[in-house]
Amino acid sequence: MTTKDPHDVVPRGSARRRRPRWQAAIAFVAAWAAIAYLVAPGLWELAMQRRPDLAQAQHLTSTSDGHPGDPVNVALIGSEKDLVNTMQGRGWSPADPITLETSLRIAADSILRRPDPEAPVSNLFLFGRQQDLAFEQPVGNSPRQRHHVRFWRWDRTDDGRPVWFGAATFDERVGLSYTTGQVTHHIAADVDAERDRIVRELGQSGCIDGTRWIDDFHRRRDGRNGGGDLWRTDGRLAVLRLQTCRAAPA
Repeated sequence: MTTKDPHDVVPRGSARRRRPRWQAAIAFVAAWAAIAYLVAPGLWELAMQRRPDLAQAQHLTSTSDGHPGDPVNVALIGSEKDLVNTMQGRGWSPADPITLETSLRIAADSILRRPDPEAPVSNLFLFGRQQDLAFEQPVGNSPRQRHHVRFWRWDRTDDGRPVWFGAATFDERVGLSYTTGQVTHHIAADVDAERDRIVRELGQSGCIDGTRWIDDFHRRRDGRNGGGDLWRTDGRLAVLRLQTCRAAPA
């Protein structure tokens, strides 16, 4: 018969004390992982969806070949239907897509000075894609001059509502691009005038629930677009909140 060395015997209380420590450590790691990788990202995404920082959005559009385009200067918050109804109610026409037919049509209309309220606008890119919507207002009987604005839907929302960033400019004449030599519209340098015009017009529509301004949205206050046209701004972004519009079209 053998006897056990008293030093080889593990006290029962010691095993019980060590086991809860391992369990606590495992529980702590599991809780940390759940909070860090599941709960916190979800809460952060929910907070960003409810009140995103519009100032962090992309500030400048680009051309299809990656050159700088027109600056973003207005944002509308609301559904696509409300946006379209509001713009059309103030006399803005949706621009036709660029096709061979529409390109030939705008060329002929420019030469013959015929009105073309739905003339196509060139594609600019924001958030990695071309504009989702584009509107214009012709000046006189020729598409040589026109007010126009392009809109891109943001991938975030504001209180669950879509956010549309826009670049509004005024085409003051038709000429050759300073960078490529292609026939193009040249924009007026004061892009703030077009931004303020949209704010003023939509504010009179009865379709706006509130307007606010983001100062220093543009840190750089001037530049040139893909056609070589100079633009300048005071750096502010106008943010308009849309509501369902029942006003009669202007």
